[in-house]
Amino acid sequence: MENRTLRILEAIVDEYIRTGEAVGSKLIAEKLDNAVSSATIRNEMAALEQQGYLEHTHTSSGRLPTYQGLRLYIEKVMSPAQLPDEEKEEIDRIFDNIGGATDDEIIDNASRALADITKCAIVSTNTVNKFSVITKVDVIPTGKRMYVLLLITSEGNIRNRVCRLSFDLTNEQMDFFTQFVNENLKGVNLDELSDEYIDKLTQAMGGYMMTLSPLLKAVVDISAEMQQQVEFSGEKNLLTCSDFSNTQIATILDGKNELCSWLDDTFSGIQIKFGAESDTFAVTNSSLIAASFNKDGRKAGSFGVIGPVRLDYKKLIPYIEYFSSKVTDALSAGNDEEEKNEEKEADSV
Repeated sequence: MENRTLRILEAIVDEYIRTGEAVGSKLIAEKLDNAVSSATIRNEMAALEQQGYLEHTHTSSGRLPTYQGLRLYIEKVMSPAQLPDEEKEEIDRIFDNIGGATDDEIIDNASRALADITKCAIVSTNTVNKFSVITKVDVIPTGKRMYVLLLITSEGNIRNRVCRLSFDLTNEQMDFFTQFVNENLKGVNLDELSDEYIDKLTQAMGGYMMTLSPLLKAVVDISAEMQQQVEFSGEKNLLTCSDFSNTQIATILDGKNELCSWLDDTFSGIQIKFGAESDTFAVTNSSLIAASFNKDGRKAGSFGVIGPVRLDYKKLIPYIEYFSSKVTDALSAGNDEEEKNEEKEADSV
């Protein structure tokens, strides 16, 4: 494709992103400083339409980019803006202030900060806990037939679940359960808690099986939640987006499973996904700019800026790239600090 054609496509997409309106040849000529005649631009636009990169509206003579055209623009044409040094310094200060935080806190704080800076809605996944090891399980009575289960992992993360039983547990039953689960689950990775593994543990409880199996199921439920968390930040930013109806906003916020699968497919680098390309996500005029972050050399989660298809990709991509790199550094720094503390403890013995 000739450079002139790509320049025309870029001008059309840039104007569409700015206004959301169909773009005509006269405006593109002005954008190109009248270096190309309107007639030539119309011919180029017609060719781009034949190739599937533009579409013609019925209400005007202008053109709109198709999803194919947007993808060509993103992957081959546009040059992402450079993140200003003052913006980088502002982001650096945010991460300087979350030193000593848990992995969950680092990801949560970064998601909120990214939403505040970009004025967009942010969806994030946290798979750090998938590789965590269970360090302690405890059960605490809180009322008549009410018990709270606590699960603590090697990452320092704590989750709880309230369990309502149809009977009160004796001290002997609670002591047995606490000793049993810690003997059998301490040191086990969360992702090792398969149905088969849990069935074996349930059978191993013997006479306590019927009484205590609801608590064991709660442990499994907590571990499943910790392995894959999907969170939204800056949801209010969607409300100011005129491209979405209230029904579409509700669909986006309720579509965690679909968004989770989108983010699961994100590995190194920036990934762009359009709602129209998904068979399950109902909001076809949406898009997601996603990037993953790592811990110890393996994927620990992903960020996604979600909004209409006419997101400002040039502006937003540098932000999400920088945030994902900072989260990777923060998660790794936390792990380095733990190793140093362990070495100090070993030296003091």
